[in-house]
Amino acid sequence: MKVIITGGAGFLGQQLASALLKNNGLLFDQLVLVDVECPISPIPDPRVYCLMLDLAQEGAVKKLIDIDCDVLFHLAAIVSNHAEQNFDLGMEINFDVTRSLLEAIRNKKPSMQFIFTSSLAVFGGELPEIVTDNWAVNPQSSYGTQKAMCELIINDYSRKGYVDGRVLRLPTISVRPGKPNKAASSFASGIIREPLHGESCSCPVSCNLSLWISSPETVIRNLIHVAQIPAENLGLSRIVNLPGISVTVKDMLDALKEVAGQEVVDLIRFESDENINQIVASWPRNIDISRSLELGFSADHSFSDSIRTFIANELQ
Repeated sequence: MKVIITGGAGFLGQQLASALLKNNGLLFDQLVLVDVECPISPIPDPRVYCLMLDLAQEGAVKKLIDIDCDVLFHLAAIVSNHAEQNFDLGMEINFDVTRSLLEAIRNKKPSMQFIFTSSLAVFGGELPEIVTDNWAVNPQSSYGTQKAMCELIINDYSRKGYVDGRVLRLPTISVRPGKPNKAASSFASGIIREPLHGESCSCPVSCNLSLWISSPETVIRNLIHVAQIPAENLGLSRIVNLPGISVTVKDMLDALKEVAGQEVVDLIRFESDENINQIVASWPRNIDISRSLELGFSADHSFSDSIRTFIANELQ
């Protein structure tokens, strides 16, 4: 079996590749990591092939998809705040590339699994206290609109048998290791990661803002799990809201204090950014996860545990 990961040089791509190479539930003969920068295998393994390829270039997608491909994890994307600032780039990478990949699969390997990482940014406007799987999308950002467009077209390609699509709406991931990025939600990791490294940082949103979050480890576990679900179990909708934890920024800082002490929390300063606050505040704060749990997806126990896992994996 041949598995492809687009965005293979990024954080999620590297974490997913590492988990797959540790034989975490999905057996394969070849793992192809693709990105605009040449990826590096997180673990030396003869099954890994690293490919530098700009999928937006004409003909690039045709070079990637062939009849030997079985599963494609499409993680490559322009993140939320960047897509809001550069509309054309967001449309090109987030939607046009996705459509090109779907067309290539339709023509070369219709039975191929296409696993797409979507976002809670597809929701917005007047939201109920708990968002259900069938709640209508109403994105309040260009990024959310691009992801919603992809969700709909993947569902339709799957309905017509052009591809075996699976769409996962990811919670905000925290705590991410590494450096901040241009995502509107980047602060959700920064306010934990930077203070734990002894560095000061700013929080652009209110203490009372609520987030739907998940640890990186749980998201990776769920990405691998969706590739193992029989297509018929997904029913008419190939879109799944992944489990998460509903927390306020204050809850996150209280957990940080519990785990690391007040002196670490004191490294955080609040500097309001209305653009970021407006984007993030439009996302759901709580989601009905009964369907995802029935399908066997995993959930975190507490945000404190997520911080402890980050410390164990990244600081020790």
